[in-house]
Amino acid sequence: MPSNEQRRQAAKRKLERQLERREAQAKRRRMITAGTTIAVVIVIVVGVFYFTRSGEDTPAAAPPPPAQPEIQIPTELAPPPSRPTPLPDPVSCEYRPEGEPAKPVQPPEGGEVSSTGTVGVTMRTSQGEIPVTLDRALAPCAVNSFVSLAEQNYFDQTSCHRISTEGLQMLQCGDPTGQGTGGPGYAFDDETFPELQYGRGYLAMANSGANTNGSQFFMVYGEAPLPPDYTVFGTISEEGLQVIDEVARQGHDGSFDSSAGGGKPNVDVTFEDVVVNA
Repeated sequence: MPSNEQRRQAAKRKLERQLERREAQAKRRRMITAGTTIAVVIVIVVGVFYFTRSGEDTPAAAPPPPAQPEIQIPTELAPPPSRPTPLPDPVSCEYRPEGEPAKPVQPPEGGEVSSTGTVGVTMRTSQGEIPVTLDRALAPCAVNSFVSLAEQNYFDQTSCHRISTEGLQMLQCGDPTGQGTGGPGYAFDDETFPELQYGRGYLAMANSGANTNGSQFFMVYGEAPLPPDYTVFGTISEEGLQVIDEVARQGHDGSFDSSAGGGKPNVDVTFEDVVVNA
């Protein structure tokens, strides 16, 4: 039988083995815990790096377009245009063939035309009504042509193709092509005078040189430092000017900046109907 000493030694060795196993188990637990912590840290770091890089690699949103510079529009109407010397009554008007018409239309009847009286016209547009008053005493041939075109619905569904907001402040319309090159297939002479000065509220014929008037016209809503080479044939009401002012404040696309100046209005202005008032 084992002695007491042998039994004590055996118990001691057993205890030592138990302590070694416990220490080994504790060491494994510490290693597992440390490994788990490291893995979590790696996942967090990788996630932060990924989202940071993703934010860097994703194209930034395009900056908003620059705001249109605020334009200064005079509020005071220019003095009503008038001839220093009245025209004879009647006058003789001639409408000569000139190119192909941008839209089927007949030229107005020429010959003797009255140079007295006014004609009210309402331009109904996609942006509101623009009432104007045509004055035969200023330009009887231009008034006769405009009335004829309006009564033939020539201007209907035609967009104003150009607006200028700096220097010359005007809205140009009357070309069915919308390009600034179209006309009615005829031309007539200028009806200007040297004393003519343009200003807010004037309605005038556009042209491509002397005596080339057709269907295109422009409405002056502000400054207009022009030579007296454009036939003024009427005036625009304050109500109509307010419509044009709002269009002007929205700016243009600059498509005419390299030539005549200005561009297509950013807000479309299309004539729905041009009515000659009875």
